[in-house]
Amino acid sequence: MILHVAAIREEAAGLPAHCEVLELGVGKVTAATRLATRLVAGPPVDLVVNLGTAGGLHGQPMGTVVEVRRVVQHDLDVAGISSLVGRPMPGGPLTLDHGDATLATGDRFVTDPAERSRIAATADVVDMEGYAVVATCLALGVDVRVLKCVSDGADDDSATTWKQAVDRCATRLAEAATAAGLVQPPA
Repeated sequence: MILHVAAIREEAAGLPAHCEVLELGVGKVTAATRLATRLVAGPPVDLVVNLGTAGGLHGQPMGTVVEVRRVVQHDLDVAGISSLVGRPMPGGPLTLDHGDATLATGDRFVTDPAERSRIAATADVVDMEGYAVVATCLALGVDVRVLKCVSDGADDDSATTWKQAVDRCATRLAEAATAAGLVQPPA
């Protein structure tokens, strides 16, 4: 069974009605908690597909869909913490078997130019839940794929741009998921 997940249901609104969609909520803790609860409670899931909007960090046009291969947390200094305690700590980069984009996840809606520039040095797109989805799935042994649609430029106009783009992104994400075989036919 395929479980589609999104921070808010509007991001997955383009999927056919027969698809199970779990609304995770915004931010890493809420997303991880809701997803883990669903995966443990059942019914069993073979694949989680994370659909969502993301800020483009390299001038990607609005509506561009990327599949994520690598996820990082832009708001957690894992290297610094590991150095402090003298051993590797969890929370570092995670790599998937599909895609080619790098996604940076953090608990802030990025609009600051300096923060955007710092994140863009190591990532293609930025969101608020992707890392939590991937980490939860890997911890529970569930396959995961991550598709993100560029909804804004992670800049000072992002809040306005995101509101205008979310419907188009939902359609583009559903099309990309269907084309990649990530939507099951109706039962």
